[in-house]
Amino acid sequence: MIPSISKTEFQERMRKFQANIKAAGLDAALVHGIECDCANVRYLSEYWPTFESAGVFVPAEGTPILLIGPESEEYARERSVIPTILKMIPYRESAEPEYPGMPGISNWADVLKAAGVSSLRKLGIVSSAITPMPVTESLAVELSNVQLLKADDTLQSLRFVKSETELACLRKAYEISEIAVEAILNEIKPGMTEFQVIGIAQREIYKNGGEYEGHSLYCFSGKRTNSGISRPSSKIIGTNEMIQLNIGARVSGYSSSVGLPFSIGAIPADQKDLLEFGLKAHRKTIELMGGGKPAGEVVREYEKWVAEQGYAKYMLYGPCHSIGMMEVERPWMESVSAYTLVPNMTFQVDTFFYTPEVGLRWENGVIIKEQGVEMLSKKYMKIIEL
Repeated sequence: MIPSISKTEFQERMRKFQANIKAAGLDAALVHGIECDCANVRYLSEYWPTFESAGVFVPAEGTPILLIGPESEEYARERSVIPTILKMIPYRESAEPEYPGMPGISNWADVLKAAGVSSLRKLGIVSSAITPMPVTESLAVELSNVQLLKADDTLQSLRFVKSETELACLRKAYEISEIAVEAILNEIKPGMTEFQVIGIAQREIYKNGGEYEGHSLYCFSGKRTNSGISRPSSKIIGTNEMIQLNIGARVSGYSSSVGLPFSIGAIPADQKDLLEFGLKAHRKTIELMGGGKPAGEVVREYEKWVAEQGYAKYMLYGPCHSIGMMEVERPWMESVSAYTLVPNMTFQVDTFFYTPEVGLRWENGVIIKEQGVEMLSKKYMKIIEL
């Protein structure tokens, strides 16, 4: 059975968000989402835009409004738990069609009226890093007396600690990801391309109940493994070389990722040394985590340990970032982090080391518990030479 978020939970999210908006001294907030980063909009509405972008206008007191592009009305009404939906030109697709003669297009005055807002002086912008210029320009023209303020924390803070239903979605997503990894390891052969390997994962994700990939799926091989971020290619996979997988399924809006390096045949001795240390460092990070631990302290202890082992020069970053509706989401775990780990926060333990010739990443999800963590995936925390 595939878990999903209930309408009651969506309503509770909105209630908490409106309380945060009011506490921040804002009259309303505007939340933005796009197809590849829909998390904040979907968290409130269950709507996931395609081609177009989307917004949610949320007054501190009043009626929330889902804002969509001109082409998505029937699709939005099928998905959205927010019943009031308005079509707006600023949310159209990036080709910027004019839509001559299309009826029912709204402006910001219509939004305020539908939301029951008589006076708007301070508007918080959530998803500020991806709010597009057409939206901000339209606000400047139509609501020129309104002060726009960065307000990401009013919503993001609600997403840090997961509900039991959210955790169920994540557990299922990781389960499907492990199935996809298993299929790859059973079917991969020298002479395949990286693209063909990813095709195996996609087949298994959809076959087993995933709604989409959780992120751009990784299969790199040889020297290409030293990329911190990349995409698969038409490179032919060979023997006795490092192969890197990061495979993630998405379930009911929640993303996963299982990352592991492996080889077909023996890995060269110098590369295997780095591989073995990477797994050791991955386990060390997990050992350092648990409820009540300051996040910054986890990172500082980890970085000190890596340096003592003589591997600091091979580390790009680390060791964790949060995971939930996005494979990478706030809060990051860095040496300057000032928050404390609490139960039901979820993190991706992301252990990446590289040289000019090769790289490797071990990656698994964890749920913070009162003591230690619950592993969301641990099946492939081992050296694999096929």
